[in-house]
Amino acid sequence: MPIYVYESKNPSKGCAKCCAGLEVRQSLKEDRLTTCPECGGPIERVIQAPGLTHSRTDLHYRAKRAGFKCLKKVQKGEYEKIY
Repeated sequence: MPIYVYESKNPSKGCAKCCAGLEVRQSLKEDRLTTCPECGGPIERVIQAPGLTHSRTDLHYRAKRAGFKCLKKVQKGEYEKIY
């Protein structure tokens, strides 16, 4: 299930939780929240960057599996094959 961030529409009237931003785990089928569960003030969902990470070894593994070779720079104009 994705985690959505909600913030107060009017920070001067919201509580500390909705002014700082609420993180809510919701199903895609659930409706958006419109009011803060603490103070009842109006809130809106904020677009966030997805949390995607790839480790270097994962990228090398995927490149190898696709038939590519990975090279590591040794010196200027000189490379050595990693695998």
